[in-house]
Formats: sequence, structure tokens, C-alpha cells
Amino acid sequence: MASWAVVSTMKAPEEKVLAFAAHHLSLGADHLWLYFDDPDQPIPAPLSAHPRVTVSLCDDAHWQTVGKKRPPQHQNRQTQNARLTYRARVTSDWIVHIDVDEFLLSPRPIAEVLDDIPDETIAMKLEPFEAMHDPLLPDDIYTSREFRGALRHEHWPRRRAALGPYRKVIRDGMLSHSVGKMIYRTRVPGLLPRLHAVMVDGEFVRTPDWQPEIRLLHFHAQDKAAWLAALPFRMTKGAYQFRPELQAFLAEAPPEEIDRFYRRTQILPLDLRDELVRVGRVIVADLSLRAKVQALRNGTL
Repeated sequence: MASWAVVSTMKAPEEKVLAFAAHHLSLGADHLWLYFDDPDQPIPAPLSAHPRVTVSLCDDAHWQTVGKKRPPQHQNRQTQNARLTYRARVTSDWIVHIDVDEFLLSPRPIAEVLDDIPDETIAMKLEPFEAMHDPLLPDDIYTSREFRGALRHEHWPRRRAALGPYRKVIRDGMLSHSVGKMIYRTRVPGLLPRLHAVMVDGEFVRTPDWQPEIRLLHFHAQDKAAWLAALPFRMTKGAYQFRPELQAFLAEAPPEEIDRFYRRTQILPLDLRDELVRVGRVIVADLSLRAKVQALRNGTL
């Protein structure tokens, strides 16, 4: 059976770190390689001695091991940690590089999916689905049950129903990245991980199609207060800095307009949800993260 690992550079509260770890351990990850971007963040007790988890504190000694000065941009720190893991640490057959607010989902064990992949396939692209806001759900650390994918191609006409007057602000219906993340084989000579792609011998590996079973659930804006708090960073250094239409709207709109934008684009009406589920643009999933974290704390994960 194919083994697979996760690498992530993270800066998040303990319960979110544990939710990420517990979820992927519950899916059968062979190992988690977690890099704490803040070296002063305590390692959560359930992870400190877990046999399938390695936590590295990104202090000066860590960057000496990497062989580079600490990159000023967080995206470059993520990439360097993924490359260190790939070239010197990982022993699993496959590895996926994702963020602390990204969660894999598959209808069958991921190891089984990977066993069916042809030997010549080096890397696969995982389609992202963004978590929608639902104020009626009980808190689950990361809280959502509905995840919407991009509205491209044959789904273009559904943009009006989904986004209303804001369909030109977020053209494909995604606030964050719509390019997805990669899962790729280890022990491939010349392979170099990037944030949303991989290269071999200086050439990008072509991945024209989405992996049909493994999806990427992204908790990007489902918490309105957290989304608003993150806007200054995302506008200047994060996900929105290369999105001129979205950036201009958020910079110029008054608070009441931003509120209307959020409610219109991030809350799914029931009839629209059912339509988007039918055409594969919404995934409904209950991750039960608090229960998984409790299992991790109890030592049963």
C-alpha cells in the first residue's frame, strides 16, 4: 500500500494546529512534517512525542540546517521547508504540501487512491473548495459543512446566482487560490517543490487535470471576524496582492458594502447549494474536528 505524508509551515493557535494534525492522521497519513514559523510557539503535548509527527521550530538553527537565511516572505519560507523535507527527511512514497487551513478529503483511503496511480505519473493537482459561512453551525475549530469550488467553463452562468453583483470582483467564485495544491511522488531525481506546482530538472510537471478523488477543502473565509482581521495582510502580502479587481474593491468599499459582499458571496442559499451539489461545485462534508482532536489527545490517533 502506498504511503503518503504531509508537509506544512504553520502559524496558528494550538487548537487549529491540532485540528489539522488530527484530521490528516485520521485519514491515514504516514507522517506529518510540521514547521512552526514562530519558533517561540510551544509544541502541543499530543504532538511532541507522536510517532507519526515531526515538529520543527523555525529558529536560527533551523535556517542554518536549510542552508539559507530566513526568507522575509512567508511563501518562500513554506517553499524552503517543503524542499528540505523532500530532499532530506521524507520516507513516504508521496507527499503533499498544504497550509494549516487546508484539509484533504477523499471518498476512500488516500493510500488506495495512490495505489491506482500509473507509475509514470509523478504529480497530481488537487482541486480546492472554499469553506462557506454558516452561522447556525456549532463551533468545530474550523467550522463549515459546505465547500464551493470554482465556477468556470460550463458553470459560468451560475456565477450570477452565486455571486450576484460581485461576480466581477471574484470572477471564478474563489476568494483565495483556485490553482490548487500538488501531491507528488518522493525519490524523483531533480524534483523541486513549489507552492502550487513541482518542477523536474527545471521544467514544470504538466498536470492538466484535477485528481478526481482527492479534494482540498480550504478554510479561507468561513469565519467572518477572522477574515476581516486578515484583510490587511492578505491585501499586501497574502492571497489578494495579485488580484487587482478584488484588491481594489476591498480597498475602496465602505464597511457596510464589504458586509454585503461577504453575506452575498460566502453564504449559500439552500436552493443554490442543492443546485451546486448536483453539478459537483459544492461538497457537503462534516469533518468532526473537535472529536478528532479529542481522539488525538486521548492517544487513539
